[in-house]
Amino acid sequence: MKKVLILGAGMVVKPMVEYLIHHGYEVTVASRTKSKADLLIQGHPLGKAIGWTVDQEDILDQMVEEHNLTVSLLPYAYHAMVAKHCLKHKKNMVTTSYVQAEMSAMDQEARDAGILLLNEIGVDPGIDHMSAMKIIDHVHDKGGKILSFFSITGALPAPEATDNPFRYKFSWSPKGVVMAGNNDGRFLLDGKEKYVPTADLFKQIFSVHFPDIGTLEVYPNRDSVQYIDIYNLQEVKTIFRGTFRYPNWCRILDAMKTLRLISYDKLNLKGKTFSGMIALLMGSKDTADIRKQVAKYLSVDEQDIILEALEWLGLFSSEEIGREEDSAFEVVSDLMIKKMMLGEDERDMIVMQHSFLASYPDSKKEVIHSRMLDFGSPKSNTAVARTVALPAAIAVRLILEEKIKITGVYRPVIPEIYLPVLEELENMGIRLTEEFGLPLSALPSF
Repeated sequence: MKKVLILGAGMVVKPMVEYLIHHGYEVTVASRTKSKADLLIQGHPLGKAIGWTVDQEDILDQMVEEHNLTVSLLPYAYHAMVAKHCLKHKKNMVTTSYVQAEMSAMDQEARDAGILLLNEIGVDPGIDHMSAMKIIDHVHDKGGKILSFFSITGALPAPEATDNPFRYKFSWSPKGVVMAGNNDGRFLLDGKEKYVPTADLFKQIFSVHFPDIGTLEVYPNRDSVQYIDIYNLQEVKTIFRGTFRYPNWCRILDAMKTLRLISYDKLNLKGKTFSGMIALLMGSKDTADIRKQVAKYLSVDEQDIILEALEWLGLFSSEEIGREEDSAFEVVSDLMIKKMMLGEDERDMIVMQHSFLASYPDSKKEVIHSRMLDFGSPKSNTAVARTVALPAAIAVRLILEEKIKITGVYRPVIPEIYLPVLEELENMGIRLTEEFGLPLSALPSF
């Protein structure tokens, strides 16, 4: 019986454990908090929980050697370390995280060792790659070209759960969601590169109507230009990867950035209240009428949804923060975690849309849409957990069954990976709806 080692026991691991045990694999979950791993295994005879920390490399080395494949769901900074042990013992590895430069540099070594180091096999990145490449390869196989490509994904609460001013609740790494607000952006528009500095991230937005959900806002998701090579789209004139949010999220986060509320800079918070921290960030010592002060600082009306959101979060309160020194990011993200976690009886969802403008040798043009809408709940599995963990779990099975035989460092952008994974996802109810022959007006626009 083949054995799979899973490193990490976070919010997205449960569906992977369930899937692999269901398919008859022995699964070991190694986590800093053993009790979390125990909850995932639930006493199943094919499961094992181990308490382990990333500084215990000797134990990691032994665990990798004893298992047929290792899945790293650790923070991204540790994947390269895990990969080195996989190379040493010639064991395949899977992770849902972005390919790092250090990982990419291991490609030849992995080929020489006869192993696969498969990265970016979650939802975003992951399902987005696979569903996009299915369309791109289809168009290329017909002799066509992709002139424009928009790829947009969002992890959001279901519409009925949007009952706070942010219209957002966390069903995955809360710190990661807030941290993403400090990224910059880069994309190609009509043949010209556009760079969006972090200060303008939430200003460069547009809207998309998503069926059954309504109007959603879109802001840039990191560096889109690199995907020209990753997706073999040398002909493309516009390429944009973005993130979906409900309306007003971008305005609120932009205001929070203006107030430096998600800055990592350390502040002296000894004896400070939440309103006192706001005053400090605005260069004021006065906490009286703090809502009015913030409205003036941001040049918005006192009744603006931005002020409602900040007050609802507790940032205008006279309660003491209770910290000596910390960043506004840590204070604010902890407040958001306290008030904005998805409830046990609430649903989350993943919304994904690819839009392509394709041109063919006969001069015909068409817009193609590929959409996914998936719901979940903490009571079973959240949509985030399902769509991150299941593509990786399916890939693990396919590798161990030797149905994926390639070696080296890969993303799931080749048919050998994406076709069987997408097929299995569809069997599990995670499917993309494709529409061909749409008019040019169906393409998103800034």
